[in-house]
Amino acid sequence: MNSFDRVTIIGVGLLGGSLAKVLRKLGLVKSLVGYGRNKANLEEAKSLGIIDEVALDMQSAVQDADLVALCSPVRAIGQLVREMAPHIKPGCLVTDVGSVKESLVQEVEALIPDGVFFVGAHPIAGGEKSGFRVSTDTLYKGARCIVTPTDKTDASALKRIVELWDTVGMRVSIMDAKEHDFIFGAVSHLPHVLIYALMNTIGSLQSDNHDEITSFSGGGLKDITRIAGGDPVMWRDICLSNKESVLHCLDRFQETLDHLRSGIEQGNGELLTREFETANKHRLNLTGNA
Repeated sequence: MNSFDRVTIIGVGLLGGSLAKVLRKLGLVKSLVGYGRNKANLEEAKSLGIIDEVALDMQSAVQDADLVALCSPVRAIGQLVREMAPHIKPGCLVTDVGSVKESLVQEVEALIPDGVFFVGAHPIAGGEKSGFRVSTDTLYKGARCIVTPTDKTDASALKRIVELWDTVGMRVSIMDAKEHDFIFGAVSHLPHVLIYALMNTIGSLQSDNHDEITSFSGGGLKDITRIAGGDPVMWRDICLSNKESVLHCLDRFQETLDHLRSGIEQGNGELLTREFETANKHRLNLTGNA
């Protein structure tokens, strides 16, 4: 794909820093500008060569940018677009990395000025650690990216954004934003809520002789609760922004949990075996070993 003269990363954390690194590695950008709340962090990112320039205000951040990547928490993006709208040049491409799409896309499309082209995206990459210090130019390689155009999306802009994420190594799918939020409410947002709840439940339990029992756990608990190390602010925003899907999935989970509880309470081993065998099959489908 054609390179960009000037790219602005708004939110130079794990995702934003990794995007900056891979764009530079592939020679897809001449100048990288960083903007965010913590200027000391931005200066450090500059000293590490992740970005070339620290923008002290939104006007200097986005003026003359050919591409703006919104890598901030989901619920902050609307206000950021309001601030940048008067200063962004016609023809600029705008994309994001938010994991909730329907409400975000609707809000940004209503705010983006004529002649500027927004295409929503959700690169499914990252981990429990956050910040530009753990960013890498291989973060996106082989991962999936969901692009969520609407009937307002410019066809040429869509093509370029798909090419962007494809070029940095992602497997790109195009999906309706509402369907995206339903799917990721189930496969991502629900598991995070459950693991946070599980960790809080276990962390609050005490035995007769031990106030803290988690130290007795094996590796399995560490494995399944890894995602409880995720950024609390980010996951707060995701849950509130995708409230409808998250609540729907929580209700379905509660039904399943009540069913299992009933089996245990009634001593119904056949029910438990059947449910656990079904879970085994779903797990095999997930891992591709079916």
